[in-house]
Amino acid sequence: MTTSNSLVYLIALPLLGATILLLAGRRADKWGHILGTLMSASAFAVGLYQLSQMLGRSNEARPVTQKLFEWISVGTFNVDAGLLLDQLSICFVLLITGVGTLIHIYSISYMSHDHDRRRFFAYLNLFIAAMLLLVLGNSYLNLYVGWEGVGLASYLLIGFWNQKPAYATASKKAFVMNRIGDMGLSFAIMIAFATLGTVSFEGIKAASGTASTAALTAIGIMLLVAATGKSAQFPLQAWLGDAMAGPTPVSALIHAATMVTAGVYLITRSNFIFDAAPTAQLLVVIVGAITLLFGALIGTAKDDIKKALAASTMSQIGYMILGAGLGPVGYAFAIMHLLTHGFFKAGMFLGAGSVMHGMNDEVNMRKYGALRKFMPITFATFGLGYLAILGVPPFAGFYSKDMIIETAFNSGGSKGIILGTVTLLGAGITAFYMTRVMILTFTGKARWDEEAHPHESPLLMWLPMVVLAVGSVSSGFLLSRGDALVNWLSPLFAEHGEHSELMKPIVVSGLALAMVAIGVAIAFLKYSRQEVAAVAPEDVSVFTKIARQDLMQDRFNEAVFMRTGQQLTQVLVKTDEAVIDGAVRGVGRLALGSGSILRGMQTGFVRSYAALILIGAALLIAAIWVVVQ
Repeated sequence: MTTSNSLVYLIALPLLGATILLLAGRRADKWGHILGTLMSASAFAVGLYQLSQMLGRSNEARPVTQKLFEWISVGTFNVDAGLLLDQLSICFVLLITGVGTLIHIYSISYMSHDHDRRRFFAYLNLFIAAMLLLVLGNSYLNLYVGWEGVGLASYLLIGFWNQKPAYATASKKAFVMNRIGDMGLSFAIMIAFATLGTVSFEGIKAASGTASTAALTAIGIMLLVAATGKSAQFPLQAWLGDAMAGPTPVSALIHAATMVTAGVYLITRSNFIFDAAPTAQLLVVIVGAITLLFGALIGTAKDDIKKALAASTMSQIGYMILGAGLGPVGYAFAIMHLLTHGFFKAGMFLGAGSVMHGMNDEVNMRKYGALRKFMPITFATFGLGYLAILGVPPFAGFYSKDMIIETAFNSGGSKGIILGTVTLLGAGITAFYMTRVMILTFTGKARWDEEAHPHESPLLMWLPMVVLAVGSVSSGFLLSRGDALVNWLSPLFAEHGEHSELMKPIVVSGLALAMVAIGVAIAFLKYSRQEVAAVAPEDVSVFTKIARQDLMQDRFNEAVFMRTGQQLTQVLVKTDEAVIDGAVRGVGRLALGSGSILRGMQTGFVRSYAALILIGAALLIAAIWVVVQ
């Protein structure tokens, strides 16, 4: 492991951009977007330089560290503010800054008419800086700072148009649900220090070999809770759909390429914990399996194009979480799907923004149709992302998602059959709802209102979409060629032995493509061969009604948590009033009552005082007489 003094520039550059743009105020309105974009691009350039340096070193020497300062030193608790750049974090650095810069460029045009564009770019830079700190921190405590910074930046970006009450509510919902997950990370850090005496990655990895399984399981479960919140996984997934209230570039940056993948990073970074805690690792697999189906089913019933893509994001991250839960053999495939997903899903979100730009901000796909004629570049780039997410060869998803499906099948026994079936079913449902999105948006008859005038987006919007489309086509092939990514990441993960091969890769790919073909065919028959209503029909199946309501997740949370919390709060308030406040008020009443009684004895009459003296003397004499006798 080598040291460097230049890692801090990765974070400092976008953080400096955010600081300047926020402090300069309206004076930076004319050039703020340029500065914000340059700061993100500069961080990407530093990331490329670090990659070039890393490629020139051996596996053992590739990780680079930098100590910034001594942060906490209390007794045996000593934590430095330090950075770590290794084979895993460089993948995220390039994804965050590379895709982030493209989204900055896109936003120059997309937000050109917004009065607060400069503030928007300040928040984008702040998010980039926080996300980089998250993936570069060399301990869970340093990671936690970036983790919370990302939460703040996402709150500001989701609620950017907070003058609309619904948007402000959506940002608060995302913030609160993420804080629930963050409690898991807090508890994991506390348990790690209490049981292992350290919170650094290196220290915990060294101690995990001798630590108790119970302690590691507790840490692993708490880390999973944190991941479910940040990555919108079951049961903390309800915030993601509402988070689409933010500007579309926010959806591409936060909810497709970076922030929602932080949970995947956390689990893969903590591989040494999960490898030693089978129960926690099994829970990771279960959460991923549930979520990939949960998100896919929601996506089948959404007419809002951004919410359909959000449900898809939830589902695809479920694949990544499941892959990460399959242990050493699955970590690299989870990261591969994360990287390919960053290209094709960010591209599709930007494509959705392009459609909205040409359709007066309309998000209802039932009011689209035939847009391929008016927006050919958007149609082509979105279509390439569509083929990538379906896993059609040779597009990116074919290499990454199929590897997770194969790993699931080959995980052994009935577990492998169940997980493999779930992943195949998810692939079929994905093909259905994404084909539905393509048909409703780009094909068929025009269903838009008369005032709509669809047109292609300007250069600064479609150029990033083209670059991302290129990644949607080529990234899977490049990352899998010669097991490039697997070999790159292998030094960070434990060696895995031989595993049973339930199905050969060619068989898995054939089954996956068959499921995709079935999903595409069903969507084609349902939406291409029949007239699409401009208004969603009310006479639909019970399942469709439930899916439209996100499988009742908000109602469940309201009934189980919110209402129960309100009732518990009312009980606590009444208990406080009756017991705690009652005791305090009782002491006061006792003092007042005693005072009133004593005050009654202070009459001011001499004869009363003389009588009291006489009575007291008589009682005293009687007491003495009794004692003497």
